[in-house]
Amino acid sequence: MNNGLEDVIAAETRLSDVDGESGRLIIRGVSLDHLATQATYEDTAALLLDGFFDRPISVSELRVQLGQARAEIFANVRAMEVMLEKLPPVDAMRALIARLPDGEDFETALHLLAAPAVFLPAVLRLRKGETPIAPNPSLSQSADILAMLDGSPPSKEQVAALDAYLVTISDHGLNASTFASRVIASTKAGLTSSVLAAVSALKGPLHGGAPGPVLDMLDAVGSEAHAKTWLGEALDRGERLMGFGHRIYRVRDPRADALKGALKPLVATGQVDRARIRLAEAVEQAALAILKERKPNRPLEVNVEFYTALLLEALGFPREAFTGVFAIGRTVGWIAHAREQTLEGRLIRPRSVYVGPLPQAA
Repeated sequence: MNNGLEDVIAAETRLSDVDGESGRLIIRGVSLDHLATQATYEDTAALLLDGFFDRPISVSELRVQLGQARAEIFANVRAMEVMLEKLPPVDAMRALIARLPDGEDFETALHLLAAPAVFLPAVLRLRKGETPIAPNPSLSQSADILAMLDGSPPSKEQVAALDAYLVTISDHGLNASTFASRVIASTKAGLTSSVLAAVSALKGPLHGGAPGPVLDMLDAVGSEAHAKTWLGEALDRGERLMGFGHRIYRVRDPRADALKGALKPLVATGQVDRARIRLAEAVEQAALAILKERKPNRPLEVNVEFYTALLLEALGFPREAFTGVFAIGRTVGWIAHAREQTLEGRLIRPRSVYVGPLPQAA
């Protein structure tokens, strides 16, 4: 028995392989290294969804279909504006997703892929007292998200950076939210129910919510010269160093390297605060050295959250929206897993071991 189900095999999947010993992530037979540098969001969505619906999925058609779906989804925002501006971003997204039909067909999948991409920028604008911007169906998913966020056309480097992020976090084995989506799908509920369960798993601080505190840590460190001292004192207080360590990876998280690479064009073209990047690199090096010294038998490397925080900050997303951006990218993985589980056809029904009191003898 394992209370956390660690190392328990609960499903066979054709979607992704997470190799924590070698630091490798494969998505449907393609390495993350290749996808993060060569693929768009639409490329990866088509890759993950291929074979799970009653039609072939081409990248060019998917881009057009997603554009149309975003335009259709926008009506839900206008119908709920008053309520949305009062809710935290993830709660608002859940409320909006719950309005969608709970089907299992490709049209339902399209609307679920489009929904968080439309809802998050709209909610962020409403919270600032600004009018939501309607989607532009002619744009790619990443370009339209950025355009809806601040109303100006994004640069090609910004679009490429967001593509790299959405691709990098599109799927990652049987994590908490993905497992939730599969459990719900195993009951023969529709895709919307599965995605709602997965989004709800992001409400807890242990899954999908760590990028923001990375920036809080960088703010507290303040300067490159202060990095080593601050980090050492934080460990002395028993605090975690945010953005380091992972439950699966025993070496460097390959997603961290992918996102660090995605930042480079933004840095080279002056679209990100270079002092911020230098501080982050100083913190990374100091943290790795201190962790190696203090925890020599427990490998702790930089993880995906560290460079996620820097990349999303550079793209203009506020910290409270980071979990919502994660949901935009991971939804395609949730849908693919839900469909895989549905087609497998077996209800997920583990057993528990009773450890409570027994009836008293008469």
